[in-house]
Amino acid sequence: MLSREEYLAAWSTWHGGADPTGSRLVRGWLSMVYALARPTRGLPPVAVTAAGLLVAAAAVVPAAAGGLWLVPAGLLVGLSAVLDGLDGALAIATGRASRRGFVLDSAVDRLSEAAFAAALWVAGAPGWLAAAFGGLCWLPDYLRARAGQAGVAETGQISVWERPTRVAMTGLTLGGAGVVSGLDLAGAVVTTGTAVGCLLGVVGVAQLGASLRRALAD
Repeated sequence: MLSREEYLAAWSTWHGGADPTGSRLVRGWLSMVYALARPTRGLPPVAVTAAGLLVAAAAVVPAAAGGLWLVPAGLLVGLSAVLDGLDGALAIATGRASRRGFVLDSAVDRLSEAAFAAALWVAGAPGWLAAAFGGLCWLPDYLRARAGQAGVAETGQISVWERPTRVAMTGLTLGGAGVVSGLDLAGAVVTTGTAVGCLLGVVGVAQLGASLRRALAD
């Protein structure tokens, strides 16, 4: 199994040369899932990928129930993200990474984020705001993919709206709404958290867009 530094270097290679050390959040997240991968190195990465998607979809059920059920909904979002990070760590650190797995993982990420938006909607966020949240989760990776088809080898700048931030905003918003549900503030917390996520998404897309614009101009 690769060492942690070797894993971070390999992760960078699989992600267009993005430097994980440029963001404390991303580096911390990758270090955590690497630590989890060491004792679970025998698990098939694809099975972990599937489990992550199922857990993300399952979060919609307690989110729809509302009240204190929003707390487990937030926890399920967090668990789905851990599983999503673990599958990549298992694949890369144990030498089982493949282009097929990379594409599958990206597709599952987008489906999971659609489930996050659905959970925020059923928990009380306005439909248009939840849809905007989901779209802003999808847009950065779409831009990176299109830039790659245009010949840009780099992933682009790591922004404030990467996968860990999207997960954290969803999980904390749902969990926080559950904590204050007895005060009849759950709807306001969900709406505010979703709006803040959208704001971060706009900033993140702007950061990434500026980076890709420079790369496309070269």
